[in-house]
Amino acid sequence: MPIVVRIDVELAKRKMSVGEFAERVGLTPANVAVLKNGRAKAVRFSTLEAMCRVLDCQPGDLLEWVAGGEEA
Repeated sequence: MPIVVRIDVELAKRKMSVGEFAERVGLTPANVAVLKNGRAKAVRFSTLEAMCRVLDCQPGDLLEWVAGGEEA
């Protein structure tokens, strides 16, 4: 998939666990894993906003388009 999710990078920068992040965003740890592993087909803007609020970052810090990825 040409969109790469960089949640793990932002969590590592803040030394925040997936469990803490999931709780603060309002997701289950399993759903965070789906996002982190690039298996999500969509992300709600409200979820993206919550992730950015918790991590104090911009959407572009969490999502990156990479040329040459497989097309769906």
